[in-house]
This record gives sequence, structure tokens and C-alpha cells, in this order.
Amino acid sequence: MGKYIGPAIRLSRREGVNLYIKGSRRSDDKVAKRLEQPPGMHGHMRKKLSDYGLQLREKQKMKRIYGLLERQFRVMFRRAVREKGVTGEKLIQLLERRLDNTVYRLLFTQTRREARQMVNHGLICVNGHPLNIPSYLVKIGDVIEPKKKEANLNRVKAKLEASEDIPVPEWLLLDRKTLQGKIIRYPAKADAGLPVEESLIVELYSK
Repeated sequence: MGKYIGPAIRLSRREGVNLYIKGSRRSDDKVAKRLEQPPGMHGHMRKKLSDYGLQLREKQKMKRIYGLLERQFRVMFRRAVREKGVTGEKLIQLLERRLDNTVYRLLFTQTRREARQMVNHGLICVNGHPLNIPSYLVKIGDVIEPKKKEANLNRVKAKLEASEDIPVPEWLLLDRKTLQGKIIRYPAKADAGLPVEESLIVELYSK
């Protein structure tokens, strides 16, 4: 399966907001200044977007935040359409429930890309069993923890110590001593805190 392997900061500059694809979760004045200028030799020029352009940019932002390709994103959108409730909010809920995103939200890693790598390598356990499927949707009651391998545990402990001041979303419960995370409810739109207008994505796919 293909994946983007280019400069991560370039994607954030293209959207004009920090997508937290690479580096610290904290705001950075240096990064914020770079985001003001789009990538490329003509980056100083930001064109006024049409309605379609605005919708497309919102979709691209959300895809890049969660690190999904178009086909993967469409699968999630179609599932959201089938769910009861507001489609845009259900889409966010499904994306947040992905195992790789959950690992990231539990502060086990610094980025979602790193979380996906851990899952792919079988270094994350769900309910006591290793699971290497990043797209697995966690359920209420699921217990997420790093595989009990010394190097892996030390890596996660270091990440948690470096992010002691960063809160874990309210839909998750984290025990920093046992390195266990638990799903206590499903995430809501407010929990995600995304710089995205999901209603524009729904409009785009509804055409």
C-alpha cells in the first residue's frame, strides 16, 4: 500500500495549520511562522479558493492529520454515512477510534505516524493480545497497552515522562504506572479538537 514519505512540515504548510504530523504536540512559534507561507517557489501567493476548493482543503487536512490515503478515507466516510447521527461527527468519531490514533492520544508516541509503526510491528496489545491492525476500531472497555518488552516499555515510559503536562482526552483513562489505557466512552467531536470543518467534507462527498 502506498504512503506519503515526503517532508511532513510541507503538508502543514500547504494547509496553513499545524497538523502535528511531525514533532512536538505543543505550539511552536517557529513552526507557526513557517506555516504562514505555503510550500513551493510561489508559496508567498495564497489564491482565493472556490467553494469546491474550500471543501477539498478540509478533506485534505483531515486525511493528513490521520495519515490516511483517499481510499481509506472514503471507506471511513461511507461507514459514517451508515451510522445513526450527524455524518461529520460520526466520521470524526470513527477516525478517533482507530487503534493507531488511540495509541497517539494515550501519549505512547509523539506522532500518529510513530503510533502506526508501533501497531504494525505488533508492539501494542489490545485486551492482552498483540494487534497489528492500525485501522482496528477500539470499543468501550478495551484495554490498550505496550507489549511487555523491555525496550518497548522504556520507549513508552520516556514518551509519557516527556508529556506529563499534556492531558489525555476525556474518553480515555490512562494509568501512567501500569502503562495501560482504557476506553471509557466513545469520542465526541469536541474531544478531537481538529482544525477542520467536517461539514464541508460531507458536502464534498455528497455531490
